[in-house]
Amino acid sequence: MSSFNSILGVFLRESKIHYRSFFHILSIFLFFILSIIIFVFAVGSNKEMFNQIGVGIIWTIILLSNTLSIKKFFQNDFDDNSLIIIHMSGLSYEIIALIKMLTIWMFLQAPFFIILPIAFLLLEMQFDNLKIVYLSFLIGSVIITCISAISGSMNLLNKKNFSIGGLIIMIFSIPVIIFGVNIANVSNNIEIIKAQINILLGIMFFFLAISPWASGLCIKISLQNK
Repeated sequence: MSSFNSILGVFLRESKIHYRSFFHILSIFLFFILSIIIFVFAVGSNKEMFNQIGVGIIWTIILLSNTLSIKKFFQNDFDDNSLIIIHMSGLSYEIIALIKMLTIWMFLQAPFFIILPIAFLLLEMQFDNLKIVYLSFLIGSVIITCISAISGSMNLLNKKNFSIGGLIIMIFSIPVIIFGVNIANVSNNIEIIKAQINILLGIMFFFLAISPWASGLCIKISLQNK
């Protein structure tokens, strides 16, 4: 029961922190919308082209938006020793990482479900593919969150160059973009959609399995070398 209370306490703490960081979260979504608008102004209005490459544009900007939130994972708690205090409450670093992944997904990924229709509207894309994009993003956003957690914990080991974390996200998110875009492009072929969704699910479960342990290991090593 005490472990459950500790987990609930950390979850509520993280939720309050994200709630108080409203303007940081808002800046990420503004970055997404403004990037879409800039792209539209740069390329011009071309419905046929955007229907072909619009999903790829959306996924790419979502990926870039996520690189802005890497430091929100562990850096602040690492700097003020909150990670050690939370660990002393009886929670392993792996559980702490898992809780942070859940709250990051809730506050930084889930709102994209509201913003995606706006992106479709700005790019003048057909809304027929929106359900497929929602499904692929539901799976892909979990994968990106897991990768961001690993990148954020690895940044604790590298105090000189935080850009490496962004590079890690971009490199390991390539399969997510490939399958996420392909699912939308073959929306009329159910068999191919099922196959690619199964691949995305496999990638998601893989990262869900390794991310807490990889993040926990990086946190332990960084605290020992602090």
